[in-house]
Amino acid sequence: MTARLNSRDPAFAAAFDTLVNARRESDAGVRDSVTAIVADVRARGDIALAGYTQQFDGHTLDVTGWEVPKADRRAALDGLDRDLRAALELAAERIRTFHATQVPADRDSVDAQGVRLGARWRPVDAAGLYVPGGRAAYPSSVLMNALPAKVAGVGRLTMVTPTPRGEINPLVLAAAEIAGVDQVFRVGGAQAIAALAYGTERIAATDVIVGPGNAWVAEAKRQLYGVVGIDMVAGPSEIVVIADAANDPDWIAIDLLSQAEHDPVSQSILFTDDAAFGDAVMAAVEARLATLTTQAVARASWSDHGAIIVVPTLDAAIPLIDRLAPEHLEIATADPDALFDRVRHAGSVFLGRHTPEAVGDYVAGPNHVLPTGRRARFSSGLSALDFMKRTSFLALDERSIRAIGPAAVTLATAEGLPAHAASVAVRLGR
Repeated sequence: MTARLNSRDPAFAAAFDTLVNARRESDAGVRDSVTAIVADVRARGDIALAGYTQQFDGHTLDVTGWEVPKADRRAALDGLDRDLRAALELAAERIRTFHATQVPADRDSVDAQGVRLGARWRPVDAAGLYVPGGRAAYPSSVLMNALPAKVAGVGRLTMVTPTPRGEINPLVLAAAEIAGVDQVFRVGGAQAIAALAYGTERIAATDVIVGPGNAWVAEAKRQLYGVVGIDMVAGPSEIVVIADAANDPDWIAIDLLSQAEHDPVSQSILFTDDAAFGDAVMAAVEARLATLTTQAVARASWSDHGAIIVVPTLDAAIPLIDRLAPEHLEIATADPDALFDRVRHAGSVFLGRHTPEAVGDYVAGPNHVLPTGRRARFSSGLSALDFMKRTSFLALDERSIRAIGPAAVTLATAEGLPAHAASVAVRLGR
């Protein structure tokens, strides 16, 4: 049943602790299974991939084809409804433009002691993109994951996606073509992540793997971090909305349901300073649920993980929200910046009554791949930087090593590392 909390109640602290600490990521029994799959793919390569595809997706890769030809991707794009294609292209252009601003400039300077210092940014050579093929197809996720890589300058972008019975959604192929994906393979699951990490006969290894997936995919990324870079280990979607009584309850209700319909373990939470408004939103949620084709999933999420929390003032909600560190935060007030200025932890924030989170999922520009499960306390959404690495450099001459070298000798000696000390000292004539 949807939680109804009031911060003035004596039992609130304990109830809110439960809400904050509730684990919605189910991985029971997954870890050992993924370990075995990863080891098998590393050992047997394409043979293992073919076996798992037959077992889980019900088709034979040698018959349906391992790689989706570029001609098929182009045909999928050309076959789109005109308005749908225009929407994808608008989204792609806005995402590309936003992420281009994230690419950092190289630095090269000389300090007061004459030491040349700097940093050079370069993209990784190859990136892997995982696209789910289960409950729904998300071409928007293809754009959000692929375009930052392309903006960063990644040389090769390989996409993997499970294709039940060998079928693949044409929207996903069209989005891959718009984003400039180089290769698309019909493999999915933990086995696809292992292939992208280690490489097989057909699928070349990559340096970074991004993209959402089920518990097996998330666990495979977790286990293979270090072999490759990853974007994040993502959990179920979540949204927190701060709203006062000046809002239309129906607008807020459908915003909450926009995340609830993703998954039965998604989470939607409303903070309001008006209990009657909270009641009105609850009623509006029920009315809206009856209209959704995703009603079963959304109702389960709202019933099991949703919450309406009444606070004395909206300002009082901010410390509570920082503890939740939500993936998405909507501030539906007349002056959202006044509250936003105090928010420390959130993946992405949507300001004002006319900024639904859903617009950020598609066409706004900022990335919708965001930290979940309170990880916004220490991590950020996907960006061009996730596909780049920084190399620092320095250069000293005779003057500058005499300026700073003696301190290095002193510190190396204190740490008991005589070769370190000597490698500097010899250049000082000692």
